[in-house]
Amino acid sequence: MLTKKEFNSIDALKAYVGEPAITAAPIRVDQATIDTFAEITRDRQWIHVDTERAASESPFGTTIAHGLLTLSLITAWYNQIFEFPGRKISLNYGFDKVRFISPVPSGSALIGSFQLARVDELREDEVRCMWQVTVHADGTERPVMVAEWLMQMRY
Repeated sequence: MLTKKEFNSIDALKAYVGEPAITAAPIRVDQATIDTFAEITRDRQWIHVDTERAASESPFGTTIAHGLLTLSLITAWYNQIFEFPGRKISLNYGFDKVRFISPVPSGSALIGSFQLARVDELREDEVRCMWQVTVHADGTERPVMVAEWLMQMRY
């Protein structure tokens, strides 16, 4: 089990800016996960859900995960590796940048890592944090996704 990094104050967040990235445990993205995501989002493009067609027609030889599925996993990793004792509320503020760099073949284990790049004060006891998020598939050097994720927090 991973030891969670705790931030019990805004000062603790500010002190952590620029520290090395923390990596979470892998999450396997199998075909059942891809199919479920396709149903929920109504994005049933064959490259994601038709295993036979993907095997014969796709340049990847298999189905691939939706980019937005990869993006949606960041909250699971975030909750695996960070705790915020004393925090009153946290809101997803959005993204300044998201890039889907490489495909994610069905069955891949994805690993997310997070580096706190910036903490902007908004008002007393409230900040907006910018996290550099990098996601790799097992065994790859090149990331499958990078993002600049904004989280707003009040202590």
